[in-house]
Amino acid sequence: MGHMADPQSANFAGLSVVAFESRKAKEIAALISNQQGIPLIAPAMREIPLEENPAAFGFADQLFTGRLDAVIFMTGVGARTLFQVLETRYPLDQITHALAAVVVVARGPKPIAVLREYKISVTVAVPEPNTWREVLETLDQHPGGFVLEGKRVAVQEYGISNTRLLEGLRKRGVELILVPVYRWGPPTDLAPLREAMRALVAGQAQVVLFTNAFQVDSVLTLAAADGCEQRLRDAFARSVVCSVGPTCSEALSLHNIRVDIEPQHPKMGTLVHEAAQRAPNILRNRQNSIQKT
Repeated sequence: MGHMADPQSANFAGLSVVAFESRKAKEIAALISNQQGIPLIAPAMREIPLEENPAAFGFADQLFTGRLDAVIFMTGVGARTLFQVLETRYPLDQITHALAAVVVVARGPKPIAVLREYKISVTVAVPEPNTWREVLETLDQHPGGFVLEGKRVAVQEYGISNTRLLEGLRKRGVELILVPVYRWGPPTDLAPLREAMRALVAGQAQVVLFTNAFQVDSVLTLAAADGCEQRLRDAFARSVVCSVGPTCSEALSLHNIRVDIEPQHPKMGTLVHEAAQRAPNILRNRQNSIQKT
């Protein structure tokens, strides 16, 4: 069980920290430990590659026959998976040549890095914080005069549909082709997640790190199924809730969960560092205000 941090400390100083990260579970545990926190790692989701990818091959057919005007790459993992799927049927040169003929939009640094790796030129780079708002604003202001109305645009999806982005594109007169490359589901082993929820409800963990928007749905869905959703929500209200970035914060807000810390740059390392710097003070101030009431 963690304890209250020293007022002079610039790290977690023994606080127990729950992280719902899956893919980089070992890395986030090390980051928390390096900041003198006690990590409780509870993977809240898993990526499920689509065994058969009819949407991906349908996308390739439209791309190769010149029926697309633009492609929006939403994530690095999704972009790489899409290329790996297509390479099972088509030469890479055919894919890159076809993409050179359309407007290529990349939502932030991760898809940009993958596209560069594949030597694919990025026409429109979406700046931080890389939410659906920045995607639409960047397209609206594109200096090349790319008008969205009447265009056929493929969107590489990343697990769950970004409904607000899709609505915004449709309102601009875009004909959408959705390309879901992987989807997310609950973790195979639910035991660590249940253990973390028990620790939060019992007050044995004081800091919570969300590193992906889907984790919010996954955690609350399991809590509801286990009959402890309200107790978990009460625990979140007592804890310091930290979100990796705006998309994740938006998901938390939609579920009426207060976000205490969101780093300026949506990166896992920055999230842990800022949480370590600020969480002890937030907890101490909250405890003081409770004692005064």
